[in-house]
Amino acid sequence: MLRIPLTFATALLACGNLLAAEVQVQVKPAASPSPTGTPKSQSPTPSAQTPQYRPALLGIGPTAVINRIDTAGLIKDGQKDASVSFCCSVNSLGEIKNTWTYRGTPESKLLERELVRCLDRSSFIPAVYEQHPVNVLFFGTVIFKVVNGKPRLRIFANQEAEELKKESDFIGPQPFVGPGSKFEGLHYPNDSLTSELSGIVDLAVKVDAAGNMKDLRIVSEDPPLVGFRRAAAEDFRVARFIPAFRDGKPVECSVTLPVYYEP
Repeated sequence: MLRIPLTFATALLACGNLLAAEVQVQVKPAASPSPTGTPKSQSPTPSAQTPQYRPALLGIGPTAVINRIDTAGLIKDGQKDASVSFCCSVNSLGEIKNTWTYRGTPESKLLERELVRCLDRSSFIPAVYEQHPVNVLFFGTVIFKVVNGKPRLRIFANQEAEELKKESDFIGPQPFVGPGSKFEGLHYPNDSLTSELSGIVDLAVKVDAAGNMKDLRIVSEDPPLVGFRRAAAEDFRVARFIPAFRDGKPVECSVTLPVYYEP
């Protein structure tokens, strides 16, 4: 697994955003934010045009990750059809502070490496909760295909198999840090582990159209019985979310979130 190094708890408290790419999903009704995010010298403030909720989005322009990935270079280097799941923390300015990649298809290493390289220098449209920019975790999927000898790249803001198959206009719920949420990021279970291990926990969550978690269930953990299950349950027990969006509108949904832990 490739990653941009930073500890999660520190990085998440500086988070931001990402969307589905090639056909950009527009969150309505809201004025379109700057595709390159808020300039670092400015502090985002709520206005009459700021929506009540907005997920982190990929955006457009030269700093958007979808425009940074070298698809021609991937074909030249021999990358075939592949996909990679990833999670990144995005802060309230749209800056990416940490990235994890996992569960890539066979022979997806070139795509995975290029994704991490580009995310490190990309910016996103920040997430908004109750008209205030907040720090979020974004869960996404990159799909690369070679069609008639030409590259086709898409980035989706969810990891649901059926949604990806249909290429739906769907953005999954994003847990956030900030006013209105007690979520504080991920806490590695140091108290129960005697050796340094990485682990992943699949959480089945039901989130309503206002971002409230209605149900939380542990689906699986790997490796088992070493503390990751308990850590994920504790970390997300108090989480609040930017709700899922379908066709530009907030909706209730049930999704599975892969939560990655490392020393």
